[in-house]
Amino acid sequence: MASPEECPLELDVPAERRPRHVAVIMDGNGRWAQRRKLPRMEGHRRGVASVRRTVEECARLGLEQLTLYCLSSENWKRPQLELDFLMHLLEQYMIEERNTIMAQNIAVRVIGRRSGIPDAVLDEMDKTVAMSASNGGMRLCLAINYGGRAELVDAVRKIARRAADGDLTPDAIDERTIAQHLDTAGMPDPDLLIRTAGEMRVSNFLLWQISYSELFVTDVCWPEFDERRLHEAIRAFAARDRRFGGLNPAVPEA
Repeated sequence: MASPEECPLELDVPAERRPRHVAVIMDGNGRWAQRRKLPRMEGHRRGVASVRRTVEECARLGLEQLTLYCLSSENWKRPQLELDFLMHLLEQYMIEERNTIMAQNIAVRVIGRRSGIPDAVLDEMDKTVAMSASNGGMRLCLAINYGGRAELVDAVRKIARRAADGDLTPDAIDERTIAQHLDTAGMPDPDLLIRTAGEMRVSNFLLWQISYSELFVTDVCWPEFDERRLHEAIRAFAARDRRFGGLNPAVPEA
């Protein structure tokens, strides 16, 4: 018989109150390591375990999509040794997690610019995306070399080219047109955005898509984020009144 520690936690939130799409800014790997007088690399290594826990739990809970902010376009400013280690971890993750991804019927997508990412890493990314493409379970979207402003610039360029070719008139451009030209085309917007390590900013992440996302910030650094903290965020989401700019019909107008 499994011990209590091995048994999956039960989430006391009905399925209809859970978010369809959770996005996570995984922050605090370096701080977690420094507080323990460990190298920053060890924080990144421990962060991979949190990725694994979070992906598996979100899939178990039946979420439609999980999007993880793995590497921002601003992270290239970090020391080369750290960047090389992050690329190694990413390549390793793409290889080692394939069996789990396939067993859990997860479909992997990657958003962000490919420039700057080593060819070996791109090859493993592409293999994982291709082999999981027909899976019908949760979508795991990894934002790698991603920046929200860069994504919008790329979308505007695509739309401008269509307009220049006469395929699209300026008056025909609306919100749907823009959404269709983003990296996330065809994906639902995040219902819940989680940020770890206590920082109160969105850090250029999914700027268009999080317009109406509920925000949940925890002081816990990413290597410590686990199933219990994920459940805490989902409970907080379920308790909120999402009006999308309107009024709650159950509350009389003052």
